[in-house]
Amino acid sequence: MKKGTTATIFNDTFLLGTKLANTLYHSYAAGLPIIDYHNHLSPKAIAKNSSYDTLTDIWLTGDHYKYRAMRAWGVPEKFISGSATKEQKFLAWAECLPQTLRNPLFHWSHMELKNSFGINEYLNKNNALAIYKNANKQLQKKALSTRGILSSYKVELVGTTDDPSDNLQYHKLLQKEALKVLPTFRPDKIFQIQNKDAFMQYLHALEKAANCKIKTISDLLGALEQRVNYFHDNGCRIADHSFPNMPATLSFTKELDIAFTQFIQNKKALHFSMADNFVGVVLLALSKMYYKKGWVQQFHLGPIRNNNTRLHEKLGFDAGADSIGDYAQAKTLSHFLNTLDNKGELCKTILYNSNPADNEVFATLCGNFNEGGVKAKVQFGSGWWFLDQKDGIEKQINAISNMGLVSTFIGMTTDSRSILSYSRHEYFRRVICNLFAKDMLAGLLPNDEKWVGEIVKNISYFNAKEYFKL
Repeated sequence: MKKGTTATIFNDTFLLGTKLANTLYHSYAAGLPIIDYHNHLSPKAIAKNSSYDTLTDIWLTGDHYKYRAMRAWGVPEKFISGSATKEQKFLAWAECLPQTLRNPLFHWSHMELKNSFGINEYLNKNNALAIYKNANKQLQKKALSTRGILSSYKVELVGTTDDPSDNLQYHKLLQKEALKVLPTFRPDKIFQIQNKDAFMQYLHALEKAANCKIKTISDLLGALEQRVNYFHDNGCRIADHSFPNMPATLSFTKELDIAFTQFIQNKKALHFSMADNFVGVVLLALSKMYYKKGWVQQFHLGPIRNNNTRLHEKLGFDAGADSIGDYAQAKTLSHFLNTLDNKGELCKTILYNSNPADNEVFATLCGNFNEGGVKAKVQFGSGWWFLDQKDGIEKQINAISNMGLVSTFIGMTTDSRSILSYSRHEYFRRVICNLFAKDMLAGLLPNDEKWVGEIVKNISYFNAKEYFKL
């Protein structure tokens, strides 16, 4: 981009290829509130209505999507996660952003600048400092505090992600607010039994939270149930889990219980030989607890995490070194859901897939376990992680349409750590409106604006409102 060039960024017709698509979006989807039932926002920041000093703080820090792009552009780590100043990090990002053409970051980033700050030009190295100062000045206003931003995007529900040992103090402070900020039970750490030191450290944290001693698997399940009850009493209605794939062995045996007790008591034992069985037994027991409480359970499946040991050792988790895995999914996932269904203990379930090659696998598995009284009890969740861009959204929508009922789909969730990510709901709604309009004009759907418009409204908002009983 030439020096001094400023171009108006995406207008009202962005992603909307026809007049009909434009009508569907602006008349039926654009004005609806947002139900963001799964994200990684900080309940502390929301409870305290935190403000942000700089655009770097609110926009770049901890954003592994942007970190990956900057590394790909050859930006030294000093200017990504290292010792550079906040301004230097922002300027490095501004120089990188023009090179992200055709990556969803190019769309998302400019939508975030436009929707939150009214900055209506493409960011580049020439205008970076002026945009940085403009945004920083705006960040001092109450409208761009944490709650101000949520209000501006018309967010009705924030579903945070919370460890079972959490005391939920900030959720308690938010219980009487009009904005629903509800905890989500995420017990992933209890499944990391192959990392002995981390597992034992977490086991002690769980003992403290549940006020008990854990010597057997039964003790562990009792502690987890106590925490499920505590979370339920504090507004939790959703559980979430992330695995490469589902465990294959679900049977509780005396051998497993003895092996577990010996493992946690033997300081020299570093490897647990029955890890898959342990995960299966604990996860199955938890799912039965969720059913009793009437919760919704979520499973994020498929990623291979922390591929870069150097970055993991330096920066820890979520450093931007995860990718799509090619794990087998169908058999173990089907077995798990069927085991619960056979006992009448399968609660509402959302399945997220990170490998586009498995879209049809997930879509067809969902259809196996639906039943009367609940629309799409088992849902194929929205395009996730590497699949939440235009192409990934369209492929996921097409898989649901071909294998099930897209009219029952509960729509988008950000699954994000950035409070500015709510522009992705707009992005999603624009994509689906364009997709439906394209089929209408091709004669594949009725050319009935109100009929299709109602479907669009339901996918954008009302299906989720019904599914989560809001």
